[in-house]
Amino acid sequence: MRNQQDGTVGGGAPGAAGRWAAWDKQYLWHPFTPMRPWLEEEPLVIERGEGAVLYDTAGRAYLDGVSSLWCNVHGHRHPHIDAAVRAQLDRIAHSTLLGLASPPSIELARRLVQWAPPGLTRVFYSDNGATAVEVALKIAFQYWRLVGQPRRVKFVALGEAYHGDTLGAVSVGGIPLFREIFGGLTFEALFCPSPHPYRFEGTPPECCRERLAQMERLLRERGEEVAAIVLEPLVQGAAGIIVHPAGFLRGAAELARRYRVLLIADEVATGFGKTGTMFACAQEGVAPDLMCLAKGLTGGYLPLAATLVSERVFEPFLSERRGETTFYHGHTYTGNALGCAAALANLEVFERERTLEQLAPKIKLMDERLREAARLAWVGDVRRRGVMTGIELVADQGAKRSFDPARRVGARLCQALRRRGVLLRPLGDVVVVMPPLAITLEQLDRLLAAVTEGLREDLPRLLRE
Repeated sequence: MRNQQDGTVGGGAPGAAGRWAAWDKQYLWHPFTPMRPWLEEEPLVIERGEGAVLYDTAGRAYLDGVSSLWCNVHGHRHPHIDAAVRAQLDRIAHSTLLGLASPPSIELARRLVQWAPPGLTRVFYSDNGATAVEVALKIAFQYWRLVGQPRRVKFVALGEAYHGDTLGAVSVGGIPLFREIFGGLTFEALFCPSPHPYRFEGTPPECCRERLAQMERLLRERGEEVAAIVLEPLVQGAAGIIVHPAGFLRGAAELARRYRVLLIADEVATGFGKTGTMFACAQEGVAPDLMCLAKGLTGGYLPLAATLVSERVFEPFLSERRGETTFYHGHTYTGNALGCAAALANLEVFERERTLEQLAPKIKLMDERLREAARLAWVGDVRRRGVMTGIELVADQGAKRSFDPARRVGARLCQALRRRGVLLRPLGDVVVVMPPLAITLEQLDRLLAAVTEGLREDLPRLLRE
């Protein structure tokens, strides 16, 4: 079909890389992207990938320093995952899970329960991280109605938390920038401050004790209204890689048990090896009542999410004595066969290539290299857990005074790093480094060297402009 605006034939490839850029500016609206600056700059159009490397339409190569928004695990075009998706295409791409079942969704549910913290026994599929959280919130809300405690409708969340962009997920998000625009559409949540010591200006043990004490006071005063505590375990990702003090997650889980509220662990960002273990909860021996997964679930191939639920939470939905027990939530592509096939292959690669066991030398290299970066001017803090890293840029290192957001320092530095063959994406003035787990040591060394050089050489030049 001919496009009446530009005269091209629908589906045909443009004759030059510049045409893709022109079409992008003419037709696309990018997520989480200020569109005026975007339209004033030349877009970078990625055409293909191989391992930890991405290639643009001009053939230039870049190390994928943020694993394609924190989701790629084993690299691009991994042969085993490619083959699994192709094999599933020979059977069926999708059939509904509403009233039907499919082998890939059944097998993946079984495997996820085997990998998950103990006690999680049921899997409810959705499409992305926000919907996985939305599902968890709605299940928790309905659970308390089914067990005869309908007053439990509040959720306790952390300041600076991010749980996604659906209205329920926004409601339990603690980043004002994301909440305020939609404030009239969201519900009230009960927030406790984030426990990161840099923000708190105290030592990690002090932060942990004080923040847990604040959470307990809130639960003591309003616990009978609370359905669940929802948190990102160990690391608050979109807040700028805010790393929690040791023991905070375990302490929050103990408070949930003591005050008989549910615990929802949002492992969308932290799951699938990025903190050094398959799931962050394992590092403090925490078994949540509900756990949300997405991003790395398919190895970065296809949109798929899962909310894992304990048998305790699932059981009331079977009752015939408490009215309507159906959970009225679902998506057209819930349990999509291609996504489930990719996710199964992703888990198989974890086992075959011993991905988690191979992480130790990479984490050690990141620790060594980032110590050098932490000493550079305009670096206020370097926060890391596993491969999840945030380098916070500040105007005054001693006072940790922030840059004026209008200067877009983090974004401009990431733009400059492209000339060094590295793709990163900032969170404000926090430069996030989170490569695929499968990145080689040589590639990782080049990536970290480029970041350090950018901080030492490119950033001072940008600040003079």
